[in-house]
Amino acid sequence: MKLYSFDGVDTALDLVPLAARRALDIAGLKVSLEAWRALALPARRALVDAGTAPAVDRVQVEAALGASSFTRVDPSADPSISAVPRELSDTLGTKRPISQALWNALSPLDRYALVKVASRGKPDRIEAAYAEIVGHSALSTHLAPAGGARMVDVSQKAASLRHAVAETRVVMSADAFTRVKTATVPKGDVLSTARLAGIMGAKRTAELIPLCHPLALTKLDLILELDDAASAISVRATVEAFDRTGVEMEALTAASVAALTVYDMLKGIDRAMEIGPTRLVSKSGGRSGDFTR
Repeated sequence: MKLYSFDGVDTALDLVPLAARRALDIAGLKVSLEAWRALALPARRALVDAGTAPAVDRVQVEAALGASSFTRVDPSADPSISAVPRELSDTLGTKRPISQALWNALSPLDRYALVKVASRGKPDRIEAAYAEIVGHSALSTHLAPAGGARMVDVSQKAASLRHAVAETRVVMSADAFTRVKTATVPKGDVLSTARLAGIMGAKRTAELIPLCHPLALTKLDLILELDDAASAISVRATVEAFDRTGVEMEALTAASVAALTVYDMLKGIDRAMEIGPTRLVSKSGGRSGDFTR
């Protein structure tokens, strides 16, 4: 249940909070304050929950109202995620910016609340709404309104095929390289172990990188090749997923963990090994478009 401080509604729900207003607007229903207060508290909470959800369930809204008095009106839609409404930008002005990236990162309720409050034109309430919903997020989509890191909401993005390739290399002494090539490393099969470690690392990227989203990877390929001329092992990771956010970090993590495993297995022979450069080679999918180095 989402309640905003600037809205002046507490958990007693004596007034109609913005989340409930969103649910009613989208369902095409209108209730008086008297009818709202006549509803049992669980029903009022159900309407707030319906308006907090990413998509409003109109059946759920009508069920929560039950036999209470309401008026049918033309249903309204959520503000489009595709662009910041011109009216909202004009009302907020240059001192209260909302970038397209930030608009995308807001929840549907947050977007609704900002547009709704801005349409009423009360300066103090607009200022309070912007501070609570946007706040420090105006500086970065990964900052929460009150400061501190947050994971961006990607629930409104369309799932699509995401693809990324990353690479790195481990440069070592001739002795260490020969041991790998002749399979005489005391710790065992370096290439197979590193490949498995890279796969495991990619699958656990969200546990290692704080702001990454857990993804269901559909493809994860790791290639480790011996470079005789440089006494090095080249690592190349290819990752794919059908999801709402990219897999660049999974590819980079796979390559990095594989390289670190190579170092771990050979450090008893050569502690001066060097890893890198580690880099993204290419990515595709998503609104940011394709990238190729």
